[in-house]
Amino acid sequence: MKNAYPHTRPSVPLTVAITLSLLTGGLLHAGSPEAKIDPAPAEKGPPLPLHQIEGNGGIFSTLSAYLVNPPRNGEPIGRPSLGAAYVDLGHGRSLEALTLTETPWDRLELGYGYNRFNLGDLTQALPVISDEVVQLHNFNARLALLKEREFDQNWLPALTFGVHYKVNTSVDDINRELGGALSNIGIEDNQGVDYTLYATMLFKNLPRPVLVNAGVRATKSAHLGLLGFTDTYSAQFEGSVAGLLADRLILATEYRAKPNGYRPIPGLIKPEDDWWTVDLAYVVNNNFTVALGYGHFGGVLNHDANAAIGITLKNEF
Repeated sequence: MKNAYPHTRPSVPLTVAITLSLLTGGLLHAGSPEAKIDPAPAEKGPPLPLHQIEGNGGIFSTLSAYLVNPPRNGEPIGRPSLGAAYVDLGHGRSLEALTLTETPWDRLELGYGYNRFNLGDLTQALPVISDEVVQLHNFNARLALLKEREFDQNWLPALTFGVHYKVNTSVDDINRELGGALSNIGIEDNQGVDYTLYATMLFKNLPRPVLVNAGVRATKSAHLGLLGFTDTYSAQFEGSVAGLLADRLILATEYRAKPNGYRPIPGLIKPEDDWWTVDLAYVVNNNFTVALGYGHFGGVLNHDANAAIGITLKNEF
């Protein structure tokens, strides 16, 4: 695997420096009066960046300014990418995600993420809750404002702006079954919109290439929206660092600040804490990537989740 990102594409690999190899052969048109050689299309690069759980290009919970699977040379639109994730949060709780992205043009990524959160033993403490799972739908659009090193400026990072519409189809029923308890602590709505701005830069003058992603998110979400949404926006920092351990092995760590905009309920709903994870990803081939992660999530509803283990999968077509 080669190790240099294309400088002009925001969708180059998230955590590895890889050069796309070009097919050198041409196609001879036998029926033409004159022999004509068409340039062969560029070979597909590795399936990076990964899918994060809300349906964007990124790692696990944070994003990258690089977009996913953009159009290849000569193609009118990009091809879709599918992903899945499972995280064990302990005490019978789990978070599952199904993700889909499509990058129809070089600077636009569209994404969808379905999140299913199992409430675990919270339903035993609150038997009035009839459904054991919470469902969250994430609809994303991200625009690459700048490509990395665009305009021949080597200091210039990739810069991407995102809009993320979220709908929780479970929280209204839970709030009603709890007699309005969620409304009383500041959970005001079942839907909200996050806004993100991310910068990404690959540092190649190190023994191994290192990728740095840094961003800010304006959000009203409580636990990503799994608990619903408050009525006040706050700006939160997010970021990650990823390095290449071997040709196909990537180590990344990420941090996501959380707003904690609601009032906790002692014994039932803990304050919201910041998240950090450590992730090890393996590029199986130029279509498929698998990653294992360890997460420290702090209070998640009625228990801490500081030793969470998860797996994410992603395939590009």
